[in-house]
Amino acid sequence: MEKLDIIFENKEIIVVNKPPKMLTISDGKTTNTLYSRVRDYVKKQHKSNKVFIVHRLDKDTSGVILFAKNERLKQELQNNWHNLTKRYYIGILEGVLPEDNGLIKEYLKETKTHLVYASKNKKGDYAETKYQVLTKTKHNTSILIEIMTGRKNQIRVGFHNLGYPIIGDKKYHSTTNPLNRLGLHAYILKITINNKEYEFVAPIPKDFKKYLPPDIIKETSC
Repeated sequence: MEKLDIIFENKEIIVVNKPPKMLTISDGKTTNTLYSRVRDYVKKQHKSNKVFIVHRLDKDTSGVILFAKNERLKQELQNNWHNLTKRYYIGILEGVLPEDNGLIKEYLKETKTHLVYASKNKKGDYAETKYQVLTKTKHNTSILIEIMTGRKNQIRVGFHNLGYPIIGDKKYHSTTNPLNRLGLHAYILKITINNKEYEFVAPIPKDFKKYLPPDIIKETSC
C-alpha cells in the first residue's frame, strides 16, 4: 500500500496529498479510502485519536485535503469554509483555449444518476470558477484555477461546457486520456485557523509537468 503523503500535521489538523483514483470517504462499498488511511494513521499514534472530514475531492482528483482532529474545529471550518479558504487547482484541458483568463458563472443541478449539469434557467447551486492560462501546446491548455464556490464537479462541468473538458474526464466527454487519470490537481489550499494563516501545497504530479511552463508557479492568484 502506498505510504500516506503528509503535507502538514499538528495537534488540530492533518493535511495530506490525496492520490488520484482514491475515494475521500467510502461509497458504502470501498473500504480503502483516504479517510480510512488517515484515521488508521492517527490511531497508531494513540488509540483514542480521531479525525473528521472537513471537505472532499473527487475520486479521480489528486491534491490537498485537510482533516480536523476534533469535532469542534471540523464544525467551525465547515460553517465558514468559503470565508476561511482560498483554493487553487492545476488543470490540463483538451484543446486550446482562445482566452488567457476568464470567469465561469453557472447554476448547477444534478440528475438522479449523479451527473452534474448547468441549468439554463438560473436554478440550482451557483458556481463561480476563475482561471488563468499557464501555457498552451498544440493540443492542450494548462490552467491555474481558483474556485470561488465549492460545488460538486464545478470545474469539470464548467470546462466541459466551454468545449474544453479536463483530459481523462470521460464522464464529461473528454476523448483523450494521455495521463491515464483525470488531469486535475488540488494544488494550493490557503486557510485561516484560529486567526493564523496557513498555505498548504501539494507538489504537482510528475506527469503534469510536461504540460506546464518550467517556472511554475510564481504567483498563485488568477
